[in-house]
Amino acid sequence: MEAITDPAITDPAALAARFVELADRGRWPDIEALFAPGLRAVVSADAVRAGWTSETGRLGELAGLGAPRLEAIDGGLTRVSVPVSFAKGDLVVVIATAGDGLLHGLRLAAPGEWTPPPYAAPKRFVEHEAVVGQGPLAVPGTLTVPRGDGPFPAAILLSGGGPFDRDGSAGPLKPLKDLAWGLAGSGVASLRFDKVGAVHAEVLAEMPEFTAADEYLPYARDAFRQLRQNPDIAPDRIHIVGHSMGAKMAPRIASAEPGIAGLVLLAADAVPMQRSVVRTVRHLASLGLVPAETVAVIERQAANVDSPDLSSSTPTEDLPLGYSGAYWLDLRAYDPVATARALPQPMLILQGGRDYQVTEADDLALWRAGLGERPDVEIRVHAADNHMFAPGTGPSTPAEYAVPANVDPAVVEDLVRWLGGQAPRGKGIFSGMRGRRS
Repeated sequence: MEAITDPAITDPAALAARFVELADRGRWPDIEALFAPGLRAVVSADAVRAGWTSETGRLGELAGLGAPRLEAIDGGLTRVSVPVSFAKGDLVVVIATAGDGLLHGLRLAAPGEWTPPPYAAPKRFVEHEAVVGQGPLAVPGTLTVPRGDGPFPAAILLSGGGPFDRDGSAGPLKPLKDLAWGLAGSGVASLRFDKVGAVHAEVLAEMPEFTAADEYLPYARDAFRQLRQNPDIAPDRIHIVGHSMGAKMAPRIASAEPGIAGLVLLAADAVPMQRSVVRTVRHLASLGLVPAETVAVIERQAANVDSPDLSSSTPTEDLPLGYSGAYWLDLRAYDPVATARALPQPMLILQGGRDYQVTEADDLALWRAGLGERPDVEIRVHAADNHMFAPGTGPSTPAEYAVPANVDPAVVEDLVRWLGGQAPRGKGIFSGMRGRRS
């Protein structure tokens, strides 16, 4: 395949159009050549190919591009959103660029916008901007506090693996925002924040020793400190509520911060992450969404993580997900179930029955085996929910994440009950919206 050697495209809208052109033609190495170092550190050409194929495979042939929307964002970057039409549907390509002809951010989104869940009651709470963490790697966040007389119980909301923003955004899905608004309407405060990889990707690219502990612990502990010093918050009722990798890291945070009152683990992976990645890619390949070559690459990369030869100097391109050797060494040494078993805090563990990324058969089985006999640990499965805890029917696929949806009201109701919130008097905000669970 011949390389495309056009000069750098400094016009942001034209750069977004070039990405679409290259993706439609299957020019994955040429797309990777457009990546700025910060993006290249976390995304590979294979990942872009898998994502593009997954999203567009059901949409048919490319039909055209709509008018781009440009907006300035932090770090001197410009975000460009371009509607892309196909024979059977649409999606939105979103890039970030510094006008240097390079992609500093990239995602595919559904054309729909996030809408507040029906259980949200914005008049019942207020939100304030916050800064979480210390020094040059501090990140912005949002403190959500119920109106009325406190002090209130509170939750530190942690998103999953990858450079998520404070809302846990994935296309039109914003599960952490759903949780924050749902909890606040029933008397539970929360603090959520952008992950450091979403704000400081280029800095992290120059920090090969950066680990999962560095990604989560300093921010969760600073959030705990801020909440404990806030007079509106009950200092002895501050909990960690983590989703996916954020749930996996929650026991580690509580071990370092014994003042945490309890843990809520949402879709908490317990299988070593490199093996979960292989399992997920194999599942997607079985649906025809990922080519066999990609599965083979991921299997080799996962084997390198399991190898006794893994070191901080192992090339990142030989490891899954663009994470460094130091990052994988840190994860490999951490057993979330064993760490949780040693904690005195109570826990609520929730699982989506349709989740193919963190599964009931593999991951939840390990949590049940390690903690299921403890009377202060509650485990519930919401049978209709996917990995984002959005209810649906049939097998879940990545395409489902492109459809606007909100967190299952039954999940929020579980959290309100367990965290000690107070449902509003009269007709409850969850009335008539409860999903099924087992």
